[in-house]
Amino acid sequence: MRPSETEKIKKIGEFGIRDTGLVDREMLEVVLNDRLGKKVRVKCNEDDTIGDLKKLVAAQTGTRAEKIRIQKWYTVYKDHITLKDYEIHDGMGLELYYS
Repeated sequence: MRPSETEKIKKIGEFGIRDTGLVDREMLEVVLNDRLGKKVRVKCNEDDTIGDLKKLVAAQTGTRAEKIRIQKWYTVYKDHITLKDYEIHDGMGLELYYS
């Protein structure tokens, strides 16, 4: 049995990510590849920050968010900037590194 969207949002709130309630806008799916054989798919909003994305990845992988680095080619993404500002779109692939 799959959890409902409301249950997912409540669970996300446990990890320190701001609780937005029920979301009526389209969510993005971002694919993060650690190049060691693990691909993580994360649902998020375009107004979420990279720090929020790291917390979602940490919840799925079991790695602390402070130890995660997200980048594309040689651009390392900063925690306080939103996905919209970096022009990250639905289905986009990013690189996931562990520090």
